[in-house]
Amino acid sequence: LQKADLDAMIVSMRDAGFSPNSINSYTRVLKSFFSWCNEQGLTRLNIPLYKAEETVKETYSDAELTALLKKPDIRKTTFAEYRDWVIVNFLLNCGSCAATVGAIQIRDVDLDGGVVFYRHTKNRKTQVIPLCSPMIAILREYQRYRSGESTDYLFCTETGSQLTENGLRQSIARYNMRHGVQKTSIHLFRHTFARKYLIDCGGDAFTLQKLLGHSTLAMTKHYCAIYDADLTKNYDNFSPLAQMKASGAKIKMPAKGC
Repeated sequence: LQKADLDAMIVSMRDAGFSPNSINSYTRVLKSFFSWCNEQGLTRLNIPLYKAEETVKETYSDAELTALLKKPDIRKTTFAEYRDWVIVNFLLNCGSCAATVGAIQIRDVDLDGGVVFYRHTKNRKTQVIPLCSPMIAILREYQRYRSGESTDYLFCTETGSQLTENGLRQSIARYNMRHGVQKTSIHLFRHTFARKYLIDCGGDAFTLQKLLGHSTLAMTKHYCAIYDADLTKNYDNFSPLAQMKASGAKIKMPAKGC
């Protein structure tokens, strides 16, 4: 395999109409594979990442979130419907990804301490995520309803087994459709959490980086695309000029001749 072969592969994908983001995904996988090959002494060949396009992810609107957050009647609904409602609340509290949600065990949730532990992260480091007061109350009720052993998975199937990542995606997609929301992506909740945390809640990017579990701020940047309209929202709270005016600070004019 030669560098010319890799270059030809990129050209063929472009000619076939692949998007820059798709080509970036393929080259990312190949780069990881070639890095392993380099470590094993099999080759010195590697492939640069193909530049992806910066896209602004559409997020869930407040109207859509209101519909999804409407609590079902526990006495009349199914376990799956109630569980999915709890998961939607959890996603908006933590911004976690689907794989993380499915791996959480009952013992990982400390309601008295107001935190949840992610033990199965990509970098294999335990991550501690705070829970807001409404989320703590929701999980207290859910755990009474769900019961189970400490090592059981928190968000399980109706038979008590682990909810797979694909099963979770499909279940949330059905939940959204039943509530009149056409967007069905579970990962979109992660983007929604990031945007609302920064724009609506006034959070900072460095704390968001820790909440999302990113090793670098550059990774968090992909979740922080800001719309033009967002730039003007509540800008008086962040503008140094507005803060100076609000504090009554007077701007002194220089004396004549200066």
